[in-house]
Amino acid sequence: MGAFHPSPSDDYPDIAEKLCVALLAGKGDRGILICGSGVGVCVAANKIPGIRAGMCAECYSAHQGVEHDNVNVMVLGERSTGVELAKDLVRIFLAANFTNEERHARRLAKIAKLEEKYCSPPTAFTAP
Repeated sequence: MGAFHPSPSDDYPDIAEKLCVALLAGKGDRGILICGSGVGVCVAANKIPGIRAGMCAECYSAHQGVEHDNVNVMVLGERSTGVELAKDLVRIFLAANFTNEERHARRLAKIAKLEEKYCSPPTAFTAP
């Protein structure tokens, strides 16, 4: 997925939505989004209930985000992340597993309640 033939009409919210909808429809377990800084796609992805996107600029966040926060979308900044570091981050992110420790599960349940409380109107996800 993505902008394979870059165009000025490419907008990061559209690409973020496409990836996130595919994940929520079960077409993958995790996704990776990249934009200039990474911030825009991270904001867009986190608007979608069930998506937990995290910016990763170093190796610790790439695995800790999955292990503790069950991050399902890693976000990279193309203008701020070198190619070799990006390769390492992807490998680390994909190899990590959620620990399911009680404290992490408890916190994720609280995040789910925030989604229920503040996502208006609350709707169930259905694949297009």
